Amino acid sequence: MNWNPDLIQEVRKRRPLVHQITNEVTVNDCANITLSCGASPVMAHAPEEVAEMAGWASTLVLNIGTLHAPQVEAMIQAGRSANKKGIPVVLDPVGAGATSFRTETAKKLLERIRISHLKGNAGEIATLAGERAQVRGVDSGHVDDIRTIAIKAAKKWGLTVIVTGEKDIITDGVKWAEVSNGHFLMGTITGTGCMCAPVVAAFAAVSKEPVSAAVSAMTTYGIAAEQAAESAKGPGSFRWKLFDALHSLDGAAVREYAQVEWGGA
Repeated sequence: MNWNPDLIQEVRKRRPLVHQITNEVTVNDCANITLSCGASPVMAHAPEEVAEMAGWASTLVLNIGTLHAPQVEAMIQAGRSANKKGIPVVLDPVGAGATSFRTETAKKLLERIRISHLKGNAGEIATLAGERAQVRGVDSGHVDDIRTIAIKAAKKWGLTVIVTGEKDIITDGVKWAEVSNGHFLMGTITGTGCMCAPVVAAFAAVSKEPVSAAVSAMTTYGIAAEQAAESAKGPGSFRWKLFDALHSLDGAAVREYAQVEWGGA
């Protein structure tokens, strides 16, 4: 399977507008990581404007991290507008499996909106694949054979699945990729999971291949984390160095440091 290590340069050239209805805890970091990869963020949440904003955007991110009922309706309106325009929609089902409200909301969005990419941790994806998973708050639970479960989820919902973890799994239900780039410091601060959704969205906006775009995004993001960790003294400095590293990264470095394994058809 071919993928494009230089896709970040296409993002910077085209500067896609990434509309995000996202987690209130991490909204600022999500906006900054979008800028760092070369795209433009807009964080419009109000039901009165989300459909119109999605109509202007290049791609849409839906993150249920700080969920409340009016936000669900706003997400559905934005998602339908994005579908009408034909732009990618990335869903981050934060905490699916932890509460019935989160789980049912994630399923509702998957049923009512045409989602291009479903990005979550092992517990969240297993829950949405119909498997048993232990999810504690928004943290991932233990899941056996996550690749098989990711493939099941991709087939069930008809989209590209991204499972984040020590190794990231990307699959459309037929072909799969395993990305080994990243660093343990990503788990020491809030937001690194939420932040990768707008990176995926930015890459998906400039590519016609959903799996390839996701692999390029996750690889680029993981390499940026590795480079940030080289000089970070701890979680605080790692956070801002991650923005710097992604901002400075180019296709040549992605090609050199990528750790990607492919499988499937």
